[in-house]
Amino acid sequence: MPFANTAPLRREIETRLPERPFTIEFWDGSKVPSTAGEGPVFSVRSPRAAAHVLRAPGQLGLGRAYVSGELEVDDIDAVIALLDSWKPPSLDGADKRALLLGAVRSMGLTKPPSRPASELRPSGRRHSKERDARAVRHHYDVSNEFFELFLGPTMVYSCAIWKNGAKTLEEAQEEKLDTVARKLDIKEGERVLDVGCGWGGFPLWAATTYGASVVGITLSPPQAEKARQRAEEAGVADRVEIRVMDYRDLSSTGEKFDAIASIGMVEHVGASQIEVYAETLAGLLGSGGRLLNHGITRLRHTDAEAGPFSERYVFPDAAPLHLSRNLLALERAGFITHHVEDYGLDYAKTLEHWAKNLDDNLEQATRLAGPERIRVWRLYLRAARNGFVSRFTNIYQARCSLP
Repeated sequence: MPFANTAPLRREIETRLPERPFTIEFWDGSKVPSTAGEGPVFSVRSPRAAAHVLRAPGQLGLGRAYVSGELEVDDIDAVIALLDSWKPPSLDGADKRALLLGAVRSMGLTKPPSRPASELRPSGRRHSKERDARAVRHHYDVSNEFFELFLGPTMVYSCAIWKNGAKTLEEAQEEKLDTVARKLDIKEGERVLDVGCGWGGFPLWAATTYGASVVGITLSPPQAEKARQRAEEAGVADRVEIRVMDYRDLSSTGEKFDAIASIGMVEHVGASQIEVYAETLAGLLGSGGRLLNHGITRLRHTDAEAGPFSERYVFPDAAPLHLSRNLLALERAGFITHHVEDYGLDYAKTLEHWAKNLDDNLEQATRLAGPERIRVWRLYLRAARNGFVSRFTNIYQARCSLP
């Protein structure tokens, strides 16, 4: 780029960040070395990376540079560990202005870059039906084949259970499906609802193993199509019905169920809708009806729901609430909570397997999803795992019933 000069930026980084457990390499061959002699390497591939950061300072700008491929890292796990452990010095206004000016001079006459195509900017009222549908489809409507590459044959996109002795991902996911069914005490011929059924993993398990009649709902048409296909192949299409619909629309159907499984759904509901969610599920059950609510939660009450990178690229509008808030909503709706169990470290191990599966199938995954989304997913799976290991997040199953 005309007039691009990295020297001022390199000088300001070395001055303002005298202790740096990382290396920054620039497109012109120059670099700012690590002062610790080790650590991850950030490769700034063009002035457009600086332009992204200047357009949206902070996490979002860095995320755009990374997703677009203008910023690369040699070791994602090392970067995540760095973000957990490194305490950068406090920068005053003069420091920030000096770094900003250095970044401006480094990019020269650079046309402001476009946002990456994989970025979603949510619009409309938060957690309205229309906005929730767009958010879910942004995440899930990549390709059924893409998800199968790392989820494996069960195609279950939620925490597997390893603590009971499972040796493979498939065994651990089957253990999770059976754990949900056992906790719900499903009996042959009962009518069961799966809220957020994904590709039909639990409806198929409840129908084939326990003889239940299952309705599964999802907001993703490709998921629903795949789930119906799997039900046909398993010979239980007469007992498994998959619908594309919002959980809030179930109230108008007048239906009743013996049991409800909500697996990996509640974290998408949001604080504004958690009471509606609980009341809706309660209204679908009769006296003695059972609910298994399985979802990710935040642990610290001072943490925000999600950062701007996740909001635009991973799970738009995802809002993991605290366990206490979920249970309060269920109690207000009339549920009695009988048992709560956490699976945070099980989810960490699940994510480790998913990340490895994706890396093992990287070429095919890139063909299916494109390079931008692959960068997002490789980072997301590792960052999510770190969240459970560091106890930033956890996941709980709560078994409840109506009196």
